[in-house]
Amino acid sequence: MAVYLAACRYDPDAALDLYAWNSLASASFWETMSHLEVALRNTMATRLEHEHQRKKRTGSWLDDHHYILDRQAREDIKKARRRVENKHKTPSDGQTITELSFGFWRFLLANQYQTSLWPSLARGFPYAPDKRLSTVAGPVSRLHDFRNRIAHHEPIWNKELRDRMHDAYQLLTYIDPDLHSWVTKRCRIPPVLQTCPIVRPYP
Repeated sequence: MAVYLAACRYDPDAALDLYAWNSLASASFWETMSHLEVALRNTMATRLEHEHQRKKRTGSWLDDHHYILDRQAREDIKKARRRVENKHKTPSDGQTITELSFGFWRFLLANQYQTSLWPSLARGFPYAPDKRLSTVAGPVSRLHDFRNRIAHHEPIWNKELRDRMHDAYQLLTYIDPDLHSWVTKRCRIPPVLQTCPIVRPYP
């Protein structure tokens, strides 16, 4: 509670109010980011499978027989398949993809894939303002770090919350403006930001 107490001039009641608000804000972001994560992994997986088929490669892109992915990515896929098997399910592509973390997809947008994966992945973001890798990788990277803070129940009240909301909104728009409209219509983040118990720049 130290960070909350310090922010509230060591008033324990105010610190608890801020702590409770932090949980509320985290939940609102988690909800919106869950929609984004599903959309992001689906569009990226679809593009990778399409490229795999276009090049007439055998098996699934997840098999990576041509070693396009780095060692960590291949290990993540193996672990995802083992988790599916441990749940007594058939390790299909769909089941495996649901077990891959947000970080897996983030690192497929690393500079090392600029010439191998990105040309195909870029087509999964048809409404982006340009085809630069950094246009998509930037907000994905920031949201991945932010998501990890939420997942570990860390304070987010003192972060650039409106900027992170705009990162999520931008990525949704890049994928599909209709998806952006559907998510933002239900998004609880804006009204939650208005209720922060301490002064923050959330106009």
